[in-house]
Amino acid sequence: MAEGEVKEKAVEEPKKIIHTYPLVRHSDMHEEMRTESMELAVTACEKHSANNEAAARMIKEEMDKKFGPPFHVVVGEGFGFEISYECSNLLYMFFGGNVAILIWKC
Repeated sequence: MAEGEVKEKAVEEPKKIIHTYPLVRHSDMHEEMRTESMELAVTACEKHSANNEAAARMIKEEMDKKFGPPFHVVVGEGFGFEISYECSNLLYMFFGGNVAILIWKC
């Protein structure tokens, strides 16, 4: 190599995996309840893509109507949780890449 040449190193950035489909991380709901909850969560996140609070409110209100209160919902990015919940009433999923949706009843 000549003195004037600069060797460029190819730096690989970690690849970000973006899911365009709902990805269930954990659920102990019955199959029918899980599919209805997933469809509702996807609809709410698409309708309120810029406002996570409005999406969570919409999911909570519909879950309370369909399956009885009190459901709790968190929609957002970068949160941790430790909860107590009623068995067969928990859904933790991702949608649209990095938006997490947590639905539980207690």
